[in-house]
Amino acid sequence: MSLLALSLSLYTANVITLTYNSVSSFASTSGGTICTLQNSFEPSFVAQGDFVIGGIFPLHYNQEMPDLNCTYRPPPVNCRFDPRAFRWAQTMRLAVEEINQSPELLPNYTLGYKIFDSCAYPLTGQRAALAVLNGLSEDESPMCSSSSPLLISYFSSCACLTDRRKYPTFFRVIPNDDYQVRAIAQLLVRFNWTWVGLVRGDHEYGRFAVQGLLRELQGTKVCIFIPFISVSEPQTIKRLMRSSLAKVVVVFSAEGEMTPFLRDYMAQNITGIQWVASEAWVTASVFTGSEYYPYLGGTIGFGIRKGHISRLSDYLQTVNPQKYPNNPLVQELWEALYGCSPSLSSASQIPLCSGQESLLEQHSAYMNTSSPRVAYNAYKAVYAVAHSLHNLLRCQPGSGPFENRSCAQTNSVSPWQLFFLCPIFLLDSIECTFCPENFWSNEDRTSCIPKKVEFLAYDSLGITLTVISAVGACFTIAVFAVFFHHRNTAIVRVNNSELSFFILFALMLCFLCSLVFIGEPTVWSCMLRHTAFSITFSLCISCILGKTLVVLAAFTATRPGNNIMKWLGPKQQRTIIFSCTLFQVVICAAWLIDAPPYPSRNTKYERSKIILECSVGSSLAFWCVLGYIGLQACLCFVLAFLARKLPGNFNEAKFITFSMLIFCAVWLAFIPAYISSPGNYADAVESFAILASSFGLLFCLFAPKCYIILLKPEKNTKQHLMGKEKK
Repeated sequence: MSLLALSLSLYTANVITLTYNSVSSFASTSGGTICTLQNSFEPSFVAQGDFVIGGIFPLHYNQEMPDLNCTYRPPPVNCRFDPRAFRWAQTMRLAVEEINQSPELLPNYTLGYKIFDSCAYPLTGQRAALAVLNGLSEDESPMCSSSSPLLISYFSSCACLTDRRKYPTFFRVIPNDDYQVRAIAQLLVRFNWTWVGLVRGDHEYGRFAVQGLLRELQGTKVCIFIPFISVSEPQTIKRLMRSSLAKVVVVFSAEGEMTPFLRDYMAQNITGIQWVASEAWVTASVFTGSEYYPYLGGTIGFGIRKGHISRLSDYLQTVNPQKYPNNPLVQELWEALYGCSPSLSSASQIPLCSGQESLLEQHSAYMNTSSPRVAYNAYKAVYAVAHSLHNLLRCQPGSGPFENRSCAQTNSVSPWQLFFLCPIFLLDSIECTFCPENFWSNEDRTSCIPKKVEFLAYDSLGITLTVISAVGACFTIAVFAVFFHHRNTAIVRVNNSELSFFILFALMLCFLCSLVFIGEPTVWSCMLRHTAFSITFSLCISCILGKTLVVLAAFTATRPGNNIMKWLGPKQQRTIIFSCTLFQVVICAAWLIDAPPYPSRNTKYERSKIILECSVGSSLAFWCVLGYIGLQACLCFVLAFLARKLPGNFNEAKFITFSMLIFCAVWLAFIPAYISSPGNYADAVESFAILASSFGLLFCLFAPKCYIILLKPEKNTKQHLMGKEKK
């Protein structure tokens, strides 16, 4: 029979241990050091099986610490039965029985268990742990756990156990206290509790929790007036009373330690304290009694996440003195729940039970199964071991995890073999090695590999943008050809052919400049991206602005005495375009001289990837460039809107108005999209905005004219455009 010892307990031996000892190892005592136990430590519940899981639970909690002066054998611990922990132990038994009844999990094998009582006392917990590790019931063993035991805790949240150097085989199904102390610190800050008392148990759980909380509170306004009051110190209550300014007290302690502490606290008749409880006692049913309410009412804390165990309630009701007449723990359960003894042999001075007692939901300490927390952790821990065993035993030769791809022998499974999910050469790894900045760990976490590099390449997205850019450029060339071929027609001449050709040239550059955003960023491409985009768009909007002024002036110059057109001749139009574009060139030149854009490697968005992008260098210059283009577009829109009701069929002002509306809408949507898009997607967003606004300008300004030129040539007359044609 193989023995897999799964030790579960509160905080003293709060782990699941798995060891393997063959039966023959106890038959021979030749060679090696012999460990001799003081006396046998009998389990509270036993069930035989092919693999035996050992569990340690605090079925009792100590009322007072015995006097340990090392001059005589330690006296028995004065303990009190804990129905809540007894429920945890029954949950472990239920999990084992469910696994044995399952046809899918560990078929042809049975699990057994040995459940020990730690009495929530360190020395008793150590004896229970040794009893689990030694395996069989012999008092002499030549091994004493020579193989590494697997430890799975259901209630040990101490951050000290995360040290892989000291505890290489320790696992748990509960988060460590780093998360809890961070949450408690945020709670204290959130409620503005600035004067706080701190009480802890005299053990690693309390010490590490206090250290973590003090570390989290650094830099806040929370003041810890006494950072390490121990619940076992005789003067604890008096010190707490003297520090009356602190009305908030945080306690990191186990349930068993809190009982004598609260007894002394209530004897002092102290009220008005806001208690902040750790997970070890915040959900303890022993403190829900009416005698505790005046002192603990309003206590808050962070409990363990609850779960659901469907058969737990029915299973707990099967535990009764009739089924287990010789089990003293079941008798103690009845004494705790009903105040009567189910057996005449009981040494207690309480009345005999009638035999009609039945477990009811009001026995919350034992029957509270609506939201199991610690019990659910114990339940998960047993299933974790069962699944590991199942995967180990169904291993196929030639595909195993061990040396030469071998499998474990089913008749001699060792606990360390349950770590087979780790590569065999990493079984002794106790430290993590950080990869360099540009590297990431592989899937097996065995070596560093270069991070994947991403940028807006010529993949599906890049090719799509390239095709759209090429199509836009081709449309622009086609419109240019149509206008050039029909340059002597009325619609081309009325629309100022020179400015139209300037606009088409600028739009061609706008379509082509979007291609600069595709490909791996370099120093030159980064500088060219934003400057080419800003100058070409400024040129395009300047041409449209000049055209808007000409249209507005041409139809207002018909008034008597108005000589405005002499100030907007061809030379003046070129001057307007040149001046407006030159101002943008000056901004870009200052940008390139002071803080030019440069290629950067972004590792913040996703740690496993490097995103190559162009940093703008100067955010102020970048937004100045966009702001100047926006100012030009707004000015164009206002002037075109003023000229929207020009006489006749000449709708150029309306077309300019619509084109500016589309242009402004695209770039207003671009700003939040650009800010929220990471890396290569930001480049794609900017490229898409350039293409969308360019298409908007091209179609709004030139599509109606091409429609008349190509499909309605009869309307391509001056009379029709001026609204003077004969009807």
